[in-house]
Amino acid sequence: MARHHDEGDDEVVVVEKHGSVVGPFLVGMAIGAALGLLFAPMSGAELRADIRDRSRRLKDYATQKGHELQDMVSDGYERARARVEDGLEGAKSKLREGRQVAHDVAEAGKAAAVTAREELERRLADAREARRAGGGGGGGGGGGGGWRHSGEEEPVA
Repeated sequence: MARHHDEGDDEVVVVEKHGSVVGPFLVGMAIGAALGLLFAPMSGAELRADIRDRSRRLKDYATQKGHELQDMVSDGYERARARVEDGLEGAKSKLREGRQVAHDVAEAGKAAAVTAREELERRLADAREARRAGGGGGGGGGGGGGWRHSGEEEPVA
């Protein structure tokens, strides 16, 4: 927007619109071509044939450009779709890998638990055996060491 002063010191506001010049150019070209045809030194039959011919060419050109646009949009869609599918496949692959790792960790944990239990049971059995071999008959008189009777196992705690 620009402000100008005219000779009478009145302020005038000028609004300038910046946009594409292609559209008005094409409209002007079409109007000029139509006027040129109308004022050309041709007979009515020749003018109508010329208008039909030019209209047909314009229609063919528009159809061709429409197909090109359709192909461009279709290609863009296919490329985008392929990228999404690749990304989805990659995500599925990562999910499968994660599940496999979780399964492997769980299996390793189970195996470690079994191994630890077996080791604990072996040590407990060794300790019982060592007590039986070194402990003799139970602690003597009265009631102090009476937990050991024939056939009973040592309490675990």
